[in-house]
Amino acid sequence: MSEGNAALYTFLVYILVVFGLAWLANKLLRERSFLSEYFLGSRSLGIWAFALTFAATSASGGSFTGFPSKIYTHGWVLALWIGSYMVVPICMMGLIGKRINQVARIANSITVPDVLRDRFQSPAFGLMATALIVFFMIFGLVAQFKAGSLILKTLLGSVDFFHQTAQSLGKVVGEKGYFAGAPPDYLLCLMIFGLVVVLYTAYGGFHAVVWTDVLQGLVMVIGVVLLLPLALSQVGGLERATRQLAQMLPPERGTATLQLEQQAAADYAVPAGVWLRSGEKVLRTVDAALIPAGGRAAGVAVLQIVTPEEVERLLAEDERFVAHAGVRVADIATAPYAYGADKPGSYVGGPGPSRGAAEGFLPLSLAVSFFFMWAIAGTGQPSNFVRLMAFNSTRTLRFSMCTVALHYSLIYFPLIIIFCCARILLPGMEAESDRIMPAMVVFLTDNAGVAWLGGLLVAAPFAAVMSTVDSFLLMISSALVRDVYQRNLRSDIAEARIRRLSYLCTVCVGVGAVVASVNPPQFLQDIIVYAGSGLAACFLGPMVFALYWPRATAAGCMAGMAGGFLAHLGLYAAGIWVNGSFYVPLRVLNMDPILWGLLVSFLATYLGGKLSREPDAELVRRYFH
Repeated sequence: MSEGNAALYTFLVYILVVFGLAWLANKLLRERSFLSEYFLGSRSLGIWAFALTFAATSASGGSFTGFPSKIYTHGWVLALWIGSYMVVPICMMGLIGKRINQVARIANSITVPDVLRDRFQSPAFGLMATALIVFFMIFGLVAQFKAGSLILKTLLGSVDFFHQTAQSLGKVVGEKGYFAGAPPDYLLCLMIFGLVVVLYTAYGGFHAVVWTDVLQGLVMVIGVVLLLPLALSQVGGLERATRQLAQMLPPERGTATLQLEQQAAADYAVPAGVWLRSGEKVLRTVDAALIPAGGRAAGVAVLQIVTPEEVERLLAEDERFVAHAGVRVADIATAPYAYGADKPGSYVGGPGPSRGAAEGFLPLSLAVSFFFMWAIAGTGQPSNFVRLMAFNSTRTLRFSMCTVALHYSLIYFPLIIIFCCARILLPGMEAESDRIMPAMVVFLTDNAGVAWLGGLLVAAPFAAVMSTVDSFLLMISSALVRDVYQRNLRSDIAEARIRRLSYLCTVCVGVGAVVASVNPPQFLQDIIVYAGSGLAACFLGPMVFALYWPRATAAGCMAGMAGGFLAHLGLYAAGIWVNGSFYVPLRVLNMDPILWGLLVSFLATYLGGKLSREPDAELVRRYFH
């Protein structure tokens, strides 16, 4: 209890600082033009503000929740999976950074749809861009809200008041209706996270987002740099960790029947994540189970640890099994991984273990595809376009490229080492691997006797989630208020009304995201990859042609945007029939859907520009001479 409170107090100090920054940003809103300041920070970002807000926004909850989950599940091969992320700032800032800033200033554009609409004087193009941004960012928001809630759930796990409040909330929502499917503790954390991030984003606007991004960018690096030596020291060094990892086999997943050794007068609850043993077999429950009085619970989802050395070590730690020692396990039926089940060493080499793919998680051809996917997907994100519209000088852009590349290197490479160590220190978490980051933080800091540090380190993944959520909220609210309402319905609207609508829209979008996140899809990183790659497939081609090709036309760019969207969506939809899941897309020639979406988008934009009527000479002169 005291350790949980120590971490919680540190975390609360961090949240208070975030709200302090929002208050300062709100003071700026009263002194400057509302639209430009609220949505773009008056285009005044310097080197550190621009670099860290760009880095924090790009990092997102996937970097500290979904990415560690993938490392824990598949091992060292994730170094190839994420390898190109260090060149994202060089690609994006070098390719379109200066040019999009110039075009936005010429047109006095505030949002990304503004840039596309004004470049071609096409309201239809602006509305199309708005619709696609809202569509994909809804997916992104759901993933980020889930990530933030899981982080809070782990941080508050040892606080009694939290569990009491969660139980009370569970009684209020009941066992029927929309909210009944969500665990009460997750639901409570979701509400807390939503309240915090929506309030400070709505109140402070873009500068609040930027300033908190600066804080969050620093917290991310500090958190990872501190976690690395803690993980290595507790696992016994990198060499020892690699040797142990090389012996590991992936756990088997299946079902078992649970029964009490002695009959009980009342039902007996077995929580999720409980360690059980059956002779020399070691299992962990995936879901909670209820053993009825005098009966048994059949078909309970379990994980079985199968690495002999790991089983021996776990059996020696008797305290793991004490809490539910009276539960007898029978009828164990588990299935091995499709790849890696009989291959010791699969966690330290490619292509990495995989439950569903017989060729492994990341074959070499797919690793090459992912190298291009991350670099290109990062370059095509509208949330990053907004940052590129807000820096104040070419010098800021030039220095920020190096700063962000170094920032990413200090985050992603250590994360691979940390969560390969997590496989050894925290076994059997495949069933809830999206929670491995905060669970690892709590484990390491408690063992090191510095529980208060856990609050700061948990703030690192929480910061990544918040920095992405606030950017998405502002992009969606700006798209609705500026690009739909003001530019198409009420161009003469007063600034005071715009202010009220912006606040209201930000809050409503946030509340909607909270409701949609009550029962989110299971795999966080898969949602993030779909949303990010989809945005890039839609926006990168049209934006590059709009910025650099005088012959580009609205019709051609709209064709490219639609073509990229349909090609990308089609391959994901085909995954439902081929792979049984929307989030496991059809990979033609073993290439990620984003590459096919980009190919279609670039070709359609070019051909559409050539076949459509030449652009107005005055528009070409304005933007290219």
